[in-house]
Amino acid sequence: MARHATPPSTSDKLYLLTVTGMDFPGITSQLTRLLAESGACLTDIAQNVLHDHLSLSLLFRIEHLSEAFQNEIRVLCDRFHLNSECRPFEAAQKARASSSEHRYALTVFGNPISGNALSSLTEKIASFGLNIDEIQKLSESSLDCLEMQLSSPTPVMRETLQTELLGLAQTEAIDFGFQAEGLFRRMKRLIVFDMDSTLIQNEVIDEFAKKRNVYDAVSAITRQAMGGGLPFRESLQRRVSFLKGLTLQEIDEVYASLTYTAGAERLIPILKRLGYKIAVISGGFDCITEKIRKHLDIDYAFSNTLEMGDGKATGRVLPPIVDAEKKAELLSTIAQTEKISLDQVIAVGDGANDIPMLARAGLGIAFHAKPLVREKAHLALNQGSLINLLYLLGFSEKDLKSI
Repeated sequence: MARHATPPSTSDKLYLLTVTGMDFPGITSQLTRLLAESGACLTDIAQNVLHDHLSLSLLFRIEHLSEAFQNEIRVLCDRFHLNSECRPFEAAQKARASSSEHRYALTVFGNPISGNALSSLTEKIASFGLNIDEIQKLSESSLDCLEMQLSSPTPVMRETLQTELLGLAQTEAIDFGFQAEGLFRRMKRLIVFDMDSTLIQNEVIDEFAKKRNVYDAVSAITRQAMGGGLPFRESLQRRVSFLKGLTLQEIDEVYASLTYTAGAERLIPILKRLGYKIAVISGGFDCITEKIRKHLDIDYAFSNTLEMGDGKATGRVLPPIVDAEKKAELLSTIAQTEKISLDQVIAVGDGANDIPMLARAGLGIAFHAKPLVREKAHLALNQGSLINLLYLLGFSEKDLKSI
């Protein structure tokens, strides 16, 4: 008659059974049944299959690990041509496992991720006292994206680690996202985008300037402002003064010439299907953001308004000005309107005027951003498309195919 597992007693000991080899249907089922019939109490299990190669670990309690029981395990594993090892799980190991109260997710991007980059990254992780509990490949073909589940018995000095990882990202040509693991990482509900050089590849005001043949003067001010060298409000007024005479036809021509950032037109519909609210908050102009809002089916769009007279720009901007502080304020307003916690908000931008908005959100992402913005944001992505945002939320490429 089969023996069934009984509640653990103080005399029970912990054992770890590890099984590796080629995967076949029924292995896990037969091993767990064997444990149950031997009176063992299963307390933990982990299984991974990589290119048909199985790695299975089972932690169980049993009063006495008999030689007969161990032989049954070996016979079963031999039948499937598997390697097995069963050893005591020491109290010290149990204490270390239970003391890792602080958990983090590290998402790594590369093109692809090289072995040297992975070696340097894992060495850096270890130097901060972090243990790698699990590594999962999120991309399907080449090793372009993976996620590491990390743990530590004490909180990590995140700002210091962020600085170290930024340096590593530059030398090893990788991107990363380091986040606290928990419910809020996977439960974001609002994503707010900057427009210029974020949702689209262009700087709209520069494109307007080309129409007026004042590009060099305007673009120089744009670069200075985006790098943090000039207050946005001042830079905006100076640049718009050069646009006097811009026509509605020229505005339409500029919109028709804009290029969406890689992944933008695929990302927004996926987020909408997943129930996210989407906003664009831009220091650009509503004559363009409104067209983008309609094209991408975005829920909210806020930006500046060019004053027009007789179908031409007057060279002035109508108040209120959407500057850095206004961007952060609008993010909070949208979240309040939708009854969404700021912890559940993602903000994505590239310029200095995005920094307050990125800081206000639960997750602020510097996307193809200026150095100052990368340093201030929670995360920095310098390569790849906007689809990478989904990997930061824990989705895999396989998941995306089912959405």
